[in-house]
Amino acid sequence: MVTNQLNLLKEQRFLPLFFTQFLGAFNDNVYKNSLVILITYNFADSLKLNSEILITIAAGVFIFPFFLFSATAGQLADKFEKTKLIRYTKIAEIFLMLLAAIGLYFQSILLLMTVLFLVGTQAAFFGPLKYSILPDQLQSNELLAGNALIEAGTFLAILLGTILGGILASLQAAPLLISFAIVLAAAVGYAASRFIPPAKIAAPHIKIRWNIFIETKEIIFRTMKHRELALAILGISWFWLVGATYLSQFPTYAKVILGAGPTVVTLFLTCFSFGIGAGSLFCNRLLKGKIRATYVPIAAIGMVIFGTDLVLASEYVSPASKHLLTLAEFLNHLQSWRLLLDLFLLAACGGIYAVPLYAILQYKSEAEYRSRVIACNNIMNALFMVLAASLTSVMLALHFSVTHVFILIALANAVAAFFLRRLSVG
Repeated sequence: MVTNQLNLLKEQRFLPLFFTQFLGAFNDNVYKNSLVILITYNFADSLKLNSEILITIAAGVFIFPFFLFSATAGQLADKFEKTKLIRYTKIAEIFLMLLAAIGLYFQSILLLMTVLFLVGTQAAFFGPLKYSILPDQLQSNELLAGNALIEAGTFLAILLGTILGGILASLQAAPLLISFAIVLAAAVGYAASRFIPPAKIAAPHIKIRWNIFIETKEIIFRTMKHRELALAILGISWFWLVGATYLSQFPTYAKVILGAGPTVVTLFLTCFSFGIGAGSLFCNRLLKGKIRATYVPIAAIGMVIFGTDLVLASEYVSPASKHLLTLAEFLNHLQSWRLLLDLFLLAACGGIYAVPLYAILQYKSEAEYRSRVIACNNIMNALFMVLAASLTSVMLALHFSVTHVFILIALANAVAAFFLRRLSVG
């Protein structure tokens, strides 16, 4: 039976959780993108620092806590009541945003980077909670719909947060406006979390092991021994590697390959985000609410096809112009529409690909160990995203073009399709 996704947004067992995670992802991206813009155009020059190095460091600072604290976060989420822990993470977010406001006021790079690390830490603790609580709040035939909405909401939040962060950072009163926005979003997120119904405690008997290195190793080895869980985690991690590669290279792709300005980059981000959302929501109808990986390999092949055609279309878009194309000028080219369609369908296939894998991860994991499975997934996701950044940097350093990077990523999806064909859950 197909669960109407929009009906879940009327339910108290889902809507407050959806808004809580949406506002969290939104706030992370407002802060991260505004910080990147301020470093690039304000702080680096005034403090005589290298902006490219700082931005690279910032990316690492945010993702590093996922390696450090995911294992502990998974244990805590299994041992204690999840709703209460979610509220604690949202209270922490409010204090972190107040601390960020102080850093913005004093233009303290050290304090802002410290806050970014702590924001990453807060996200690492929130991640296992938001995914492991879904099976507690939803029926099994609603899991696909719930994950589809979470996935669509996450990418919409990334889009809106990135755009708003860029806009606020470009204004004259940027520190004040950014501070107001991030503190307000954190406060509203906490208010939403107050309405999440309590969840069952999964494993109250477990003893928390605080050695992060031993426990991280234990969680990874125990989880990855389970064939279906391992395939789902590797598949999800591949999705984030592909997504991170495209998102990080859109600015260079637009400027260098297409000769287009920043408004076109925003258009690409919008198109990609809406594509992920559309594919995620369509997935539930496609599978009729059944948790199975039937269309995951097919979606991966779709990513091969549309990713390849995206590169082919790029050859016909680049104009002979001495200035960067405006949005209107870019859309005047017929091939630009082919490129946008490829990008949308590529992302839609990504949504169809990822949503069943998240549902499988929740459905096939033991209830008392589910949060630690999600924690393992988060660790592997972070590892794959770091791998994506490293390999892309090496390729660009070896004078590969962005389109070379895109075509290799597109073709590599065929390998993912080959391995994930063995994943079948009814």
